[in-house]
Amino acid sequence: MAHNNKGVVKRVEWRISVGDGSSERVGHSCMWAMTASLALKLYMFMKKAWEIGLNDPRKFIHCLKVGIALTCVSLFYYLKPLYDGVGGNAMWAVMTVIVVFENTAGATISKTINRICGTSLAGFLAFGVNWVARRAGNEFEPLIAGVSLFLLASAATFSRFIPTIKARFDYGALIFILTFSLISISGYRVEELMNMAQQRIFTIVIGTCLCIIVSLTICPIWAGQELHVLVTGNLDKLANSLRGCVTQYFSHSEASAISDDESNRKLLGYKCVLSSKATEDVMANLARWEPAHGCFNFRHPWKQYLKIAATMRNCASCIDALIGCINSENKAPDQIKKNMRSISLKVVTNCASLIRELALTMKNMTNSCKVDILIMEMNNAAQELSDLLKSYPKLVDPSESHNAQDTQIEVAAKIEIPVMEIIQVVTLASLLIEIVARVKCIVKAVEELSDLAKFKPAKSKQHAVENKFSPDQEKDEKTINKIQIVF
Repeated sequence: MAHNNKGVVKRVEWRISVGDGSSERVGHSCMWAMTASLALKLYMFMKKAWEIGLNDPRKFIHCLKVGIALTCVSLFYYLKPLYDGVGGNAMWAVMTVIVVFENTAGATISKTINRICGTSLAGFLAFGVNWVARRAGNEFEPLIAGVSLFLLASAATFSRFIPTIKARFDYGALIFILTFSLISISGYRVEELMNMAQQRIFTIVIGTCLCIIVSLTICPIWAGQELHVLVTGNLDKLANSLRGCVTQYFSHSEASAISDDESNRKLLGYKCVLSSKATEDVMANLARWEPAHGCFNFRHPWKQYLKIAATMRNCASCIDALIGCINSENKAPDQIKKNMRSISLKVVTNCASLIRELALTMKNMTNSCKVDILIMEMNNAAQELSDLLKSYPKLVDPSESHNAQDTQIEVAAKIEIPVMEIIQVVTLASLLIEIVARVKCIVKAVEELSDLAKFKPAKSKQHAVENKFSPDQEKDEKTINKIQIVF
């Protein structure tokens, strides 16, 4: 009996020891799995960050510029002669570089000027209030300081809600509130307020000047150039979307039905036009702070780019409605589409060619004689499309289609089927005519820009007629000819 008990105890001990070893192995495997998962996530993060840098190397350059600025300003702490000149307030220069330095030159200059103006104005007002409060005596000094802080801080905060101030001086108003609060509050206890304020303003000026020098001298990124590239690129996207959607609608080949990713991106390019308003507003605001650079003068009409972008969004919204009409469930018969195909494609081709020519005009900042020719051809094509719609025979002639015994319901039944057959192509043609009108608005806005920015004069008309079509426009013509040959 005792022998059996000993055996049972040994087996239990063996089981317990085996169980402890397996739990340790499970714990180690879980740790390894978590480590591998973290390493994989870190690798994917680094890979994505590297791809972002490769797609836009200017991000790497901006990081290096910030590092250079911080290294230079930190010398006021590391070198004793410089440190003795500014004292412990050298940290304000470091903070200024961190807060002020931005990706584009316009943003850096904007924040720099706002910080200097806000700090200087707040400092002068705070000194004035402090001087008056001290002359009033110890009893009224805290009262005057508190009331002035309440009034000026409230007024500066309210000014941030005013659109014109918020657009250009929002950061300056924020710095004004911060500086005035610090000086007015600390001035109540600090005796050498003037010396401290002078050192802080001096260090802030050092930091801001260093930011401007580094931003403008080392591979500068101009907000105005970014806005120019964005607007001209959106013009090309608008032309590609307009041409692609209508061409795809009138093409019934299997290859066109299954399009690749690149063609889909071109087809949906108009959505970039619709969603770029916020970016354009920010860039236009920052571009006004920048000095003359490249082919852009100091007083370049950046606001006109916003007007051009607004007309482009109007046209893009019409293209959105056009795509909705094309993708509707109510499909038109092939025979009706065939009657509208040639003239519709002609309208689209002329509109796309004109938009591309406007983009080329803006890119080169040179007037073009092709614009007048393309406008005339677009108007002629739109007039032909309008005449085609007007020449459509009446679907049902009441004097011939029914007699006096026919009820209104019977007449409606006769009209309903033909109307539903052509409603898609008629809507499409009407939208194309509306797009022509909106393209004219884009032309007008670009012409205003050419007058304000003083674009270079156009080349001779003879040269323009000989080279009427760009490579993209010739591609449009070839595509339409292929579609017409198929049908």
